[in-house]
Amino acid sequence: MISIMLASWLVSWRLKSKFKQYSQTPLSSGMSGREVAEQMLADNGITDVRVISVAGRLTDHYNPTDKTVNLSEYVYDARSAAAAAVAAHECGHAVQHAKAYSFLKFRSAMVPALSIASRYMQWILLIGILMLQSTPIPLAIGVALFGLTTLFSFITLPVEFDASKRALAWISTNNIVTKQEYGMAKDALKWAALTYVVAALGSLATLLYYASLLAGRRD
Repeated sequence: MISIMLASWLVSWRLKSKFKQYSQTPLSSGMSGREVAEQMLADNGITDVRVISVAGRLTDHYNPTDKTVNLSEYVYDARSAAAAAVAAHECGHAVQHAKAYSFLKFRSAMVPALSIASRYMQWILLIGILMLQSTPIPLAIGVALFGLTTLFSFITLPVEFDASKRALAWISTNNIVTKQEYGMAKDALKWAALTYVVAALGSLATLLYYASLLAGRRD
């Protein structure tokens, strides 16, 4: 757990460092994050998705519910390799949605159950640990709920990697970036993807910890 916490901190720090570095590199095409996003959507025949600006840093995301590509203020108007990479990546999710990408559909279908699980899971786990000597049932329920969140974390991985793959292919094919800028965009998205990898491994490690408590009680 300590190793994963350190890895999480390192990846997060590295991502912010890379994003800051590549944000200072002007994009040769002169396009802003918003323009990159709008062009990628148009090139994929997507006309019902809006590109909007949201507050914060690294708050970029695609919302399938209202069909919006939400770009942070550091990406929306920015004209850099980092902004192009992030904008294209989020549009990659919109393309997945439009093409009914299987892993995205699976992840979206899990959201309602995950929302309920996340609301009660910590309390059930706490009760389960406190009552472990008398009954394993509450902890077993908690482990099952935590298993659902862990599964969600791992289902997220192919979704994120595929969105980056679509983004990089598009910005390269359409000459949005130069060869050097492509390398920057690819590197930035790699570190962003690693945050999801570390999160999934952290969730798995925590799940195994609770499962070991439950297995110890049964033994």
